[in-house]
Amino acid sequence: MTSVAGVRWGLVFWEQDSRAYAGITGPETRTGTAPVPEGATFTGIEFAVGTSLRAVPTAALVDGGVELPDTMRRTFRLDGARWETPSPDDAEALVERLVRAGIVVRDPLVAEVLRGHRPAVSGRTVERRFRAATGLTRGAVRQIERARTAAELLAAGDPAADVVAKLDYFDEPHLARALRSYVGRTARQLREGAGGAIALDLDQRLTS
Repeated sequence: MTSVAGVRWGLVFWEQDSRAYAGITGPETRTGTAPVPEGATFTGIEFAVGTSLRAVPTAALVDGGVELPDTMRRTFRLDGARWETPSPDDAEALVERLVRAGIVVRDPLVAEVLRGHRPAVSGRTVERRFRAATGLTRGAVRQIERARTAAELLAAGDPAADVVAKLDYFDEPHLARALRSYVGRTARQLREGAGGAIALDLDQRLTS
């Protein structure tokens, strides 16, 4: 399927041919093609911007990810400990346990910046901590999130001109370039549902 640029990291669990796997996915700065193994079943958890793993810098995950070793059908290993593999119904409970254990951490400054506040630190400090927590610049996060929102609006039937005005794009060609870079679809394809499977919406989006 077509993968869409995204600013969040996540955990993903899947089974194929009676074997279990687990991995960490990173933010993606461009569209691409993601394999979908035949007969595999997946559970995914997406974490809010500003959260990160204590043992894995988010910057090291950008446009990639890592498969977790020693994964069994009911458990997986992360940060030196073994955890129960979640189902969609208990994914949030797993996140709460990871937060309590200090394995998933959160930089409150990033959340403050995303809410539009101006922290009492220098712009250089803000950018450094933002990149450390997210692996991305603030500008990249804004551009990717805006393109994803545009794609969702277009898929819901909004005219391109309305999306340009609503999301403050300069004009329709600028919107088209953003969609091509981050979503891998044209406005027409999104409105018509054409172009094949696309990874635009996730079932779980959790924060700490």
